[in-house]
Amino acid sequence: MRAGEVSEVSQDYLKAIWSAQEWGGTAMTATELANRFGTTKANVTEVLKRLDELGLIVRVPYRPPVLTAQGETIALSMVRRHRLLETFLVESLGYGWDEVHDEAEILEHAASNLLIDRIDAFLGRPQADPHGDPIPGPDGQVESHDSSILLAEAGPGTYEVIRVSDADPTVLSHLAEVGVRPGANIEVLDQLGAIQILVAIGVDPTGTMPGGPMPVGIDPAAASAVYLSVN
Repeated sequence: MRAGEVSEVSQDYLKAIWSAQEWGGTAMTATELANRFGTTKANVTEVLKRLDELGLIVRVPYRPPVLTAQGETIALSMVRRHRLLETFLVESLGYGWDEVHDEAEILEHAASNLLIDRIDAFLGRPQADPHGDPIPGPDGQVESHDSSILLAEAGPGTYEVIRVSDADPTVLSHLAEVGVRPGANIEVLDQLGAIQILVAIGVDPTGTMPGGPMPVGIDPAAASAVYLSVN
């Protein structure tokens, strides 16, 4: 079964179930799915029953749904579409990285497989989207970042930003203003309780560049959206 053979609602649920655990998160419960899609738990239950009947998830009473191999294949297909479209919108159409999520949510259902493959080739087969999320290949293979750490939990030291969650456009806009993007080198100077994290942006890991970056404060909400590499 291919992504185009199930409903858009089913595609969205499968993608959400898979994405919830990609960066070390917990499996989504029916209640969390209801909150995610702005619907009732009863409606979620009906969708999950249908997905179970199609062999795309396994339902166990009072436990989060689990994707089957076929369900994961469809989920990864939708993730690939979403992230390639986000990349295309930013790199080719001048969108900000805080503007593309909702656009891609709409376009991913309408785009053909041929269009997605052409976009992939046109962009030079990018490995990650503008937020640092890895783009699954046509075969569904996707890079894992099991060793990442949240900025909110990082001790003093130098790190590379590898991903910024796109859940909150306001956070994305703020982090862009201070230069916290995937690929940026930062130095965590101090954890000031629950108030802010003092970060130096644009750190030269080799220590060979003259001068030093200006420290900036990042609040806990923004710091919880930033994923760092663990050296």
